[in-house]
Amino acid sequence: MSSSDGVQSNNNLNERKARIIAAGAALGAALGLLSSYLYTRAAEEAGNQDAGAPSSVSTGQALAILLAILGLVRQIAELGKPKEDDKSGK
Repeated sequence: MSSSDGVQSNNNLNERKARIIAAGAALGAALGLLSSYLYTRAAEEAGNQDAGAPSSVSTGQALAILLAILGLVRQIAELGKPKEDDKSGK
């Protein structure tokens, strides 16, 4: 393997990382936009005329959402790890 092959391989890896990060950012922004839209729409349907200020979120609700988000992020991070065929060690 020549040094130019190593440089090309490194460039390909960096381009792939950049594409993955950009796709993740776009997906995160889209999910955030969709979530905020659904939240305000639900507040409007509940009869709250001031949709810009829906009822406040309780601490328990915020904690439950935070834990769900952390679980999702952990699962996404696990996707990048190589699969182990036999986790039992037998």
